[in-house]
Amino acid sequence: MTFLPERSRAGESAADRIVARGEAHVWWWRCPERTDPADLALLGTDEFHRALGMLAERDAAEFVGSRARARRALGALLQLPPEQVELGRQQCPGCGGTGHGPPQLVRPPLPLSVSLSRTAGWGVLALGAGARIGVDAEALRPVHDAVFTGSVLTPAEREHLDALAPGEPRHRAFHRIWTRKESVVKAVGVGLTGTDLDRLDTRPADEGPVHLVHRSAGDTTHWTVEDLPLSPDLAVALARPRGPASRGRLHLHPPAA
Repeated sequence: MTFLPERSRAGESAADRIVARGEAHVWWWRCPERTDPADLALLGTDEFHRALGMLAERDAAEFVGSRARARRALGALLQLPPEQVELGRQQCPGCGGTGHGPPQLVRPPLPLSVSLSRTAGWGVLALGAGARIGVDAEALRPVHDAVFTGSVLTPAEREHLDALAPGEPRHRAFHRIWTRKESVVKAVGVGLTGTDLDRLDTRPADEGPVHLVHRSAGDTTHWTVEDLPLSPDLAVALARPRGPASRGRLHLHPPAA
């Protein structure tokens, strides 16, 4: 893991390097509380209408700001103006629908995958080689006791949480479990309702990276998941397909000062 991306070889584009080396890149930022017209101008039509449909101004501002920052980050890495970066949705692997699939980089058309997450005023973007990547972020906050006995945990995860002291240690551990789970679910692309969460064990006692197995509709996929130290206020996990094509270095891009 590095906070500074390597220089490309002469004549090698950033996209070529990412694919050839199996790299992943992660950016994070604080979302704005008010919508900036310059951010709004970068959105696509679907994103614009999605923002218009949000009832709370702050929710809309965070969504617009995150999508604009994602374009600027990707544009800077790929050496393109943000106006030439377009985000869309993949076809849903579960039902084939086009309105709710995982995000994708539409323009430029490159063999790269993207994932986005927002929580409590934070935005996170992940980019990686290949067709799948997943990132999830959750603000660290108290968790209702009923969650610890709910249907989202495996027996091993419940046992791990029960062994911890009530309060912050248990809450922090739950958020690590949850972000590991959801990062895989987002990478697979079938959503929470398409996954038996109580069968997706996150190996919470292991510091990671961990090897997780996702099973859905007869399909089994394998993932390498690692926890990311982006902020003391956040639990963040990144999921990449397990295999040589995605074993490259992870580059972290902190918020601009």
